[in-house]
Amino acid sequence: MAKENNFKVEFKSQHHLRSFHQHGAAESPRSCSLDMLLRRLRAIEAKQDDKFATIMDAVGEFGTFQWRLVALTFIPNILSTFFLFADIFMFTPQKPYCNTSWILAVGPNLTESERLNLTLPRAPNGSFLTCLMYLPVDWILDSIIHFGLNRRDSCQDGWIYPEVKKRSLINEFDLVCGKEPNPEIMQNMYLAGLLTGSFLFGFITDKLGRHPSILLSLLGLIIFGFGTAFVNSFHQYLFFRFGVSQAAVGYAISSASLSEWLVGMHQAHAIILGHCFFAMGIMFLTGLAYSLPHWRLLFLVSGAPVFPFISYIWILPESPRWLMMKGKLKEAKQVLCYAAGVNKKTVPSSLLDKLQLPGEKVTTASILDFYSNRHLRKVTLVMCSMWFAIGCNCYMLSLRMKELGVNIHFTQVIPGMMEVPARLCCIFLLEQLKRKRSLILTFFQGALMCFLSLLLPSGEVGRALRWPHCLATELKSLLVLIIVLGEFSLAATVTVFYIYTSELLPTVLRATGLGLLSLVWAAGGILSLIVVNQNIAILPVFLCCISAFVALFFCVKLPETQDQPIPDSLKHLPPERRTLSEDMSSEDMLCDDVTEEVAKNTIFNATMTNVDQDSLSNLSLQSGEEEIDKQED
Repeated sequence: MAKENNFKVEFKSQHHLRSFHQHGAAESPRSCSLDMLLRRLRAIEAKQDDKFATIMDAVGEFGTFQWRLVALTFIPNILSTFFLFADIFMFTPQKPYCNTSWILAVGPNLTESERLNLTLPRAPNGSFLTCLMYLPVDWILDSIIHFGLNRRDSCQDGWIYPEVKKRSLINEFDLVCGKEPNPEIMQNMYLAGLLTGSFLFGFITDKLGRHPSILLSLLGLIIFGFGTAFVNSFHQYLFFRFGVSQAAVGYAISSASLSEWLVGMHQAHAIILGHCFFAMGIMFLTGLAYSLPHWRLLFLVSGAPVFPFISYIWILPESPRWLMMKGKLKEAKQVLCYAAGVNKKTVPSSLLDKLQLPGEKVTTASILDFYSNRHLRKVTLVMCSMWFAIGCNCYMLSLRMKELGVNIHFTQVIPGMMEVPARLCCIFLLEQLKRKRSLILTFFQGALMCFLSLLLPSGEVGRALRWPHCLATELKSLLVLIIVLGEFSLAATVTVFYIYTSELLPTVLRATGLGLLSLVWAAGGILSLIVVNQNIAILPVFLCCISAFVALFFCVKLPETQDQPIPDSLKHLPPERRTLSEDMSSEDMLCDDVTEEVAKNTIFNATMTNVDQDSLSNLSLQSGEEEIDKQED
């Protein structure tokens, strides 16, 4: 009852505060001070209502249990990177020649160079043609050497790769001479897996729990990641890539949701370190791809460490926040007591009894709430615009790097090395600039670098403006540097926004929201591929600039979440995030029954918070006196 009265006085004080603003400029400083005071009082009240944060103080905010949990969720990030980016090293350029081993029947002692010289036609520049051969004849070797062969045809018995030292998908399935894989199809298959996996695992994580979703995604990595080493055709390879991209994005969503075990900056630091492990996985993958001679061996070596993760069935706990929202109080108390035991702490039974008060209903939510709830709809649309812009700019920079013809190992090692400090810099940015400003700063830098990469001579706009070829060559190093800096900034942007998104979405719909946003990110990547393939120079620039401008414009409207309690349900949104209409509605209902005793309680609360005591006392007493006059009348 006391808490309800405090809220009444807060809304009553807000009503008088608006009246004071109409009295003139003389009251302005006092009104501003009271407005800040009321916001702070509501924030304190919201923090007191965060029962989970209070319990985690007793469990231990970041003890042995949390360290172990973070380590367990980090390790699969490295393996997810192996499976997601392995395509880069599977399609290295190959130079095939027709298999003409038929001539060995008449000349078994011929060397490889002699055999190619007799059976392959040459181009005008003297090099062997890769997709044509001389048809076999029933001549003796001396006649073939003396008269030569004239009848040409396409390769009859497959191809050989004498200049290739490593086995890749190209020479494994002979994807040459008209059978080359379409890069657009492969990218679309990968992005289609991200699209479906984002939606599917987002729904599963919120409905069935974080723990089952993680186990299902790890099972997908075992089947579709490790199993890729045993495919027998290129179409099977595409199908397995589709499945592994689903599993990888599913693990990213469910593991981020499992970070609900942490509170405050500990949760942000855990997500940052998880992304650092993801970047480290890219460097490990590059080293393995460079050293291993066979593509199947790459999947076997990188996929074998997935099998010990079967033990996660017994080791990994469920999120207590999710259990609370689903009304599974017994299970929530059990995992919290277990965590406290690992941390050598004891949770008072009185705190555990506050997980759900008598009479409270189990929280229910669905994907339709993203449309029906006004606040959630507004926040989701803003986040979608930002994730779409990030996806467009990330893929545009990646495509620009490929167009430059830089060594594939260089294009992975250098950005991977840059991503680790980029993500670690987020710790400093979040502490100094908080969430929203950090997001705006990092994304603006990344979008600017993307724009410059398209504007320089070797970019799309540069080719359209017909820059001199010598100038484009001289600026290639500068362009590579700009792309690397752009990837550095966008890596930090992704990390900051992932943290921001997790704090904006309520627990009951957090995974579903992350899934929808990952879907939008993949849609931005697909649109980038489509735009680049149109061969219209201005379209990539237009897409990057417009998407970045819209995202930055609406990003300003997002609320700041740092040092704010994480909402568990749609009813638990912090007061700062409530809409003006909701505030006015609450004010109208509560303005008529405020008493003098309530005013005294508010003065006491203001004294405890050590903020502008005189201003709050005068306002509250005046409110109480006016109510007494009304009651006496």
